[in-house]
Amino acid sequence: MEQQARELADILVNRINSTSATSRVLVGLAGVPASGKSTLAKLVIDQVNATFRNTPGLSAEGEPIPADSDADENIAVLIGLDGWHLTRAQLDAMPDPQRAHDRRGAHWTFDGEGFAKYVQALREPHLPSSAPSAHLKSSAIYAPSFDHALKDPSFNAIPVYPHHRLVLIEGLYPFLNFYPWKTAAELLDERWWLEVGDAEAERRLVARHVHTGVAKDLAEANWRSRENDVPNGRFIKEHMLEPTRVIQSVDDPKLTVL
Repeated sequence: MEQQARELADILVNRINSTSATSRVLVGLAGVPASGKSTLAKLVIDQVNATFRNTPGLSAEGEPIPADSDADENIAVLIGLDGWHLTRAQLDAMPDPQRAHDRRGAHWTFDGEGFAKYVQALREPHLPSSAPSAHLKSSAIYAPSFDHALKDPSFNAIPVYPHHRLVLIEGLYPFLNFYPWKTAAELLDERWWLEVGDAEAERRLVARHVHTGVAKDLAEANWRSRENDVPNGRFIKEHMLEPTRVIQSVDDPKLTVL
């Protein structure tokens, strides 16, 4: 998977260097549950940032990024769509709370409108900058993240600064073909689909549910996969905009436990 990530990172580095400094490169990475989105996305982002730190003469805004720069000074940032989960309180307020909780992860248990507005904000032109500063922090665009301990989103958790040239958004639904998701999907520069066979995805899902404690035993893990994850994956395939790139998921031991 590391080699695959390096090749994809090279594509994005070239895209960044051919894009105006007043505009970000926005990439959506989607796939069925357990296709390996999160693992691949992190590897790609890490590789892009390493390339800009370690390649002499290569820079985002005409100035090299120091090799010892911290995360705030990275050129690329990873955002997880899980941050737009509706809260458990919001699920409780739905007409059928039990079904809402059982189906958490379906597109209608996410804040699609909030996600679309976020991508619209990222798409707005901005003044370029090579590094963060106090006054630039006030102009950051914040994304939520998902707090697995709280089992709810953590709001304003991940900043995107003007010097961030690449934003990669990974998750189930970054480029669905209906409102409000389509609003965001059409603003993405790249729509990457991570392809995996149904049997392999289910194998990874069941192992992960047991390992992480999401399911108390193998029977519950199989039930969750069959009743929630598989239907969600089928829905995505039937309702997504055409990907700009299809990537074959590479089997990796990490994918059964992350």
